[in-house]
Amino acid sequence: SYDAKQMQISVDAEGLELRPGESWALEDFIFLEGNDRGTLLDRLSEEIVKNHPLRKTQTIPTGWCSWYCYGPDVTNEMIEDNLNGLTRILPELKYIQIDDGYQPFMGDWLDENPAYGDLRETLAAIKAKGFEPAIWVAPFIAEPKSRILKEHPDWFVRDMDGSPLNSSKIGFGGWRNGPWYVLDGTHPEVQKHLQHVFQVMREEWGVNYFKLDANYWGAIHGGVHFDKNATRIEAYRRGMEAILKGCDDQSVILGCNAPMWPSLGLVTAMRTSGDTKRDWSVIRKTSYENLQRTWQNGKLWDNDPDCVLLTNDTIFSGKKAIEPHEWLFHATAVHAVGGLILSGDKTTLLKDKELAILKKLLNQTGTGARFFDTKMETAVTDMGDTQYYYFFNWNEAGSIDLTVPLNSETMLTDFWSGEVLGVFKDSYTVTALPPHCAKLIIAKPR
Repeated sequence: SYDAKQMQISVDAEGLELRPGESWALEDFIFLEGNDRGTLLDRLSEEIVKNHPLRKTQTIPTGWCSWYCYGPDVTNEMIEDNLNGLTRILPELKYIQIDDGYQPFMGDWLDENPAYGDLRETLAAIKAKGFEPAIWVAPFIAEPKSRILKEHPDWFVRDMDGSPLNSSKIGFGGWRNGPWYVLDGTHPEVQKHLQHVFQVMREEWGVNYFKLDANYWGAIHGGVHFDKNATRIEAYRRGMEAILKGCDDQSVILGCNAPMWPSLGLVTAMRTSGDTKRDWSVIRKTSYENLQRTWQNGKLWDNDPDCVLLTNDTIFSGKKAIEPHEWLFHATAVHAVGGLILSGDKTTLLKDKELAILKKLLNQTGTGARFFDTKMETAVTDMGDTQYYYFFNWNEAGSIDLTVPLNSETMLTDFWSGEVLGVFKDSYTVTALPPHCAKLIIAKPR
């Protein structure tokens, strides 16, 4: 907490006992000040990676995800239908991400699910078409019907009475098939189990991209751990380290719904917003969340702004259809992040207009945009000879004029339409930008 006169820094000791003669090493603390927010955040990231080195894959992932097409009702046939479509219209994508729904129960990730079909067949088809398989796993949780909870109740974070902790008693119990129970990352058998799951998926299934969801539960508060001296953050990090033992140096490890700071140095990519939705209010909200964290991209991890949605499908939709200019607002925000690009639309709904947007997004900058002020209306990604300028009108009513400074005399082009705007020097102004709209302009030397 802080005010104009003082700042108070506190550490949650979680009620753990510090015995006579013992000591704890506190977290590092840094205080930076200055007039340039971007420079300060760069300094912060440099200090962070001294203790938590960046985990990096060779390329920033691109792909397609099943979740916003089918939710948990996905089947092998659905994946293969879209796979065939992507082979024709968007072979540039690399990963095909099988999201929640392939497993019989949350927690039983290696078991077969008759409702899904033959997962091995899906994985083989993905490889045969020239793509790479990716898979969704929520490694720390299990639902009440799961085999793992029934067979190994002693592996779970416990309640005060010694039984597995029902997470709904101390917070959110899970968004599907709850209440969820939490595997204890301090338990040696749990560590072996987590390593085994990911080793099987990598070595036997041929999967080397893992979207780890519901990671928040791995750092759950209010429970009793096998190692009673461990903090909940230590429990989470030990579990994650066991997962990494089942992976290799080129594994994509995407943290989703994850505690961000406890994940430093443990993931290659991080979701930097909540879930998106085909609803303007959600697109606006998640865009703002993602753009507040662009400074992390390429410095702490590759940022994941969640899936690119460009069609008004029926699943996970709002009450009102998204307008074309709102889709471009969404796409512009995703471009400004500079990170992962995963399409979340059914391939049958992607027409020429949507495909053109996706193909432009696939050339990621790898660098997060820097905003000129805290209103988050104008930003730039400076790639040296090329600059990308972003203009956002977050308002619900009323057009606005927005101006950005230019590095030099440059030729400006509208990124999405290809319209040549002309040569400009010193500054450029977008006039009368309507609400719910964004502009992306590319600048190259004259």
